[in-house]
Amino acid sequence: MEPSDKYMFKHRGFYFVQDLATPENIDSLENFEMRDSDVFLVTFPKSGTIWTQNILSLIYHEGHRNGTEDIDLLDRVPWLEYNIRKVDYVNRPSPRLFASHLHYCLMPKELKNGRGKIIYVARNPKDVLVSYFHFSKVSQVLEDVEDFEVIMEKFLAGKVIGNLWLDHVEGWSAQKDNQNILFLMYEEMKKDLKGSVIKICNFLGKRLTEEEIDDVVDKASFGKMSVDRRANYTTMPSDLLDFSKGRFLRKGTIGDWKNTMTVAQNERFDSVFKKRIEKLPIKFCWDINDEL
Repeated sequence: MEPSDKYMFKHRGFYFVQDLATPENIDSLENFEMRDSDVFLVTFPKSGTIWTQNILSLIYHEGHRNGTEDIDLLDRVPWLEYNIRKVDYVNRPSPRLFASHLHYCLMPKELKNGRGKIIYVARNPKDVLVSYFHFSKVSQVLEDVEDFEVIMEKFLAGKVIGNLWLDHVEGWSAQKDNQNILFLMYEEMKKDLKGSVIKICNFLGKRLTEEEIDDVVDKASFGKMSVDRRANYTTMPSDLLDFSKGRFLRKGTIGDWKNTMTVAQNERFDSVFKKRIEKLPIKFCWDINDEL
């Protein structure tokens, strides 16, 4: 039995976090009853999910923006496939916000038929891999692999939560012309957060004043988020995250992979991923100085 069996289970060819979901729950999502006002944030793990969750929360919830309500992101933007807090999705008031790491083929049928809106955030996969490696140390539900080489090979083989990054991004990018989906690049958000917030508001039909937009941008900055308990996931139970081993929000930078990957590892990564990446309808930013 592989060590990862303790942490992940495989269903319909996809890996999920053990104990946080069941095959029955995953199957039931196909017939999840949608509303036109539903908003789904979809990412491959470690692609800016928490950051964008926070942005959506700040856009939709004035109480979060002005600090009058102490409600964290797990309650503001719960996970579709991992209902950690056992939220009653059916009776949840509109608009409902959800986060998900699901591949396109596993999403609710009604969503594929045009109900609701989806924001998909993609990040360059080398930074995703490095972030996943560091996150595995904090997470109590992922295997903690000390050797970066080992986790890189798992990532390249798709034996991680989210499976193969290429499949995830290809599946969603094939929907690029879908009017109900907004594609954002993590790196684009880092370089122009205000422009990205405006883009999200326009896509969702949310009318915020200039002052409110500036407030969202300020509170969604990495520095503000990392000390905001509503946004930094420190309210998660200790059996899921162990903050004595590191931070959930670690660096949030572009090009950090260069500080971790050796030349040989970078060449190995490119030998497996580069051809398919070049065929994607997305241009990736690999360094803070790269132009998008």
